[in-house]
Amino acid sequence: MVSSMKLTGKEKVSYGLGAVGKDMVYMLSASYILYYYQDILGVSAVAMGIILLVARIFDAFNDPIMGVIVAKTRTKWGKFRPWLFIGTLLNAIVLYLMFAVPPTLDGVGLVAYAAVFYILWGVTYTMMDIPFWSMIPAFTEGGQEREGLSTLARSCAGVGSAIITIITMLCVPALGKGDEREGFRLFALIIAIVFIAVISFACMMIKEKSTVDVDSPSVGQMFKALVSNDQAMAVVITIVLINCSLYITSNLLIYFFKYDIGGANWNDGYVLFNTFGGAIQILSMMLFYPLLRKVVSAMQVFYISFAMAIGGYAILLLMMFSTVSSIYLLMIPGFFIFTAFGMLTVLTTVFLANTVDYGELKNNRRDESVIFSMQTFVVKLASGVAAMIASLCLSISNISNDTSAAVAAETAGSSVAVLRMTMTVLPIAGLLVAVFIFAKKYILTDAKLKEISIELQKRK
Repeated sequence: MVSSMKLTGKEKVSYGLGAVGKDMVYMLSASYILYYYQDILGVSAVAMGIILLVARIFDAFNDPIMGVIVAKTRTKWGKFRPWLFIGTLLNAIVLYLMFAVPPTLDGVGLVAYAAVFYILWGVTYTMMDIPFWSMIPAFTEGGQEREGLSTLARSCAGVGSAIITIITMLCVPALGKGDEREGFRLFALIIAIVFIAVISFACMMIKEKSTVDVDSPSVGQMFKALVSNDQAMAVVITIVLINCSLYITSNLLIYFFKYDIGGANWNDGYVLFNTFGGAIQILSMMLFYPLLRKVVSAMQVFYISFAMAIGGYAILLLMMFSTVSSIYLLMIPGFFIFTAFGMLTVLTTVFLANTVDYGELKNNRRDESVIFSMQTFVVKLASGVAAMIASLCLSISNISNDTSAAVAAETAGSSVAVLRMTMTVLPIAGLLVAVFIFAKKYILTDAKLKEISIELQKRK
């Protein structure tokens, strides 16, 4: 039974803050784990790529099982909040340890440490991420309220990502007093504490407002339900391709500034570009998306975003091979790319939330946890695949953790060309495939969703 009570301001604020903290943690891992272990600690790029990809394959089994566990949970605090709190606490501890490698470790021991703690990070992140997003259909009434909360949450998550994008390479040198290794350790500690604080606040404020009285399914039944929800599968594949494109660029951006543009002040340029990009990403979710949504449908905003991203990458590619090194000129394609990804982040969550109602209509069961476990898995899969691609690019380009290589990289045309092509051409290809699959498979327009909502109300 669904309560008619609307969401309170406290619930919206606490959930939004939780999303900020959650994605601060995620972006720190997704964007800087390769740089920390490969460039700072000297682990081979290929070894790191294999570790990141293997961890994601492990998640293929872990994430749906966690979705089943959440679905079967029954406590006086609900089925989502206990896992949300436990997962957050464990993930914060693992995050700190992942960026606090003991100085005595090297060689095989260092690689083993990276593998163990990165896999543990993925497991514990799943424990909190699945219940976090699964709560949306459970305490909203659907329609405008659900889209509004999904938009708010994704916007706030984008703010969290943008904060990390902006401040990481400002804070790390300052905290470590020039020692990046120590800087990352202290920075990870601060982010872990913030993460625990905001999620604890969300757990106190949020209460589930809907339950569905169905038997707890087996793992086999859940996998069957996932496969039978063709709309969820279409959105999930689209999310993989979009995020893979984004993470390839974000993983390699720091290397582009350090070894391609180069110069003694490369970090200043990198921080400035990321500050601009982070601000644009926040604006795209908080301002551009709501404004566009007032005049066109969510589907139309989706296609506009794809056109902006692909166009931005094409301009960036031309600029790179025209030897443009001005940060301000690079901000032109950056504007289109960051704006597009900001809006796409919001929209994919809205579309995935819509597939829960579709699945209930088609399969006669409401599988929030399992549907959103797919989102958790595919976003992490995308980051793993992107990191593997980035590591192969670094290996082929012969980019090492020796900063003196910056000069060599500038003169090695083939190395720079590989870096530039990987950062732009592969994301364009990924986005083109994503938009083709989405256009062919996704049918949940506003009119179709209204039909589904009416039919579900008749069944109650």
